[in-house]
Amino acid sequence: MADGPIELAFARSALQRCALFARMDEVTLDTVCASLRVRRYRRGETIFHQGDPGDALYIVESGSVKVVLPSPEGEDAAIIATLDRGSFFGELALLDGADHSATAIAVEPTQTLVLRREPFESLVEEEPALRRALMAGLVAELRRLTSHVGELHFLDLPGRLASRIVTIARETDPSRTTDIALEWPYTQSDLAGMIGGTRQTVNRLLQDLVARGLIQLERDQLLIPDLVALARSVDR
Repeated sequence: MADGPIELAFARSALQRCALFARMDEVTLDTVCASLRVRRYRRGETIFHQGDPGDALYIVESGSVKVVLPSPEGEDAAIIATLDRGSFFGELALLDGADHSATAIAVEPTQTLVLRREPFESLVEEEPALRRALMAGLVAELRRLTSHVGELHFLDLPGRLASRIVTIARETDPSRTTDIALEWPYTQSDLAGMIGGTRQTVNRLLQDLVARGLIQLERDQLLIPDLVALARSVDR
């Protein structure tokens, strides 16, 4: 959908939830806000395709986005990240102007704040704090990807699924360990892409977790009675 106007206070708040801009002073934030545009996407709408020119940084203000690697054989895409409020994406292509290496899709109705490449490059040149924050964000993403590769290599499919659910729960509310209710927009195909399995396998594994009392599935929600017990199941 087309760009729309933004409110300054709203834009400041959204930027401050992004690691790139979290330590910026108000003057710098206002400069960034002047270049931001709001874009809204429907559930399932593609934000950009793999191979599209990389020309913008996206910040998720509401909703969620999955970043996927399409399969050349036409099988289910591999999900390499699921991003929610305050997360950013598109930054790698934004920095070097290269084509996007993955596809970004709105998991649910999603609103983003978009910063185009030209004003972003000016900010990077002018603001040392932005350069340092950008480096920290890239290191964090590298650590996340390294952890994900470790899961794929060392865990079997049941362990990968349980580990992925535990990770989503901890990212949603790090302090809560019991009676966790997660908003759950993910399809079985989404989960299959996250763990390198098939939809049929994911369905069977989810039902097994339900039978063991480790999770409960309700409409648009996944409930975890005991996060510690679910985490322990990863090593079984």
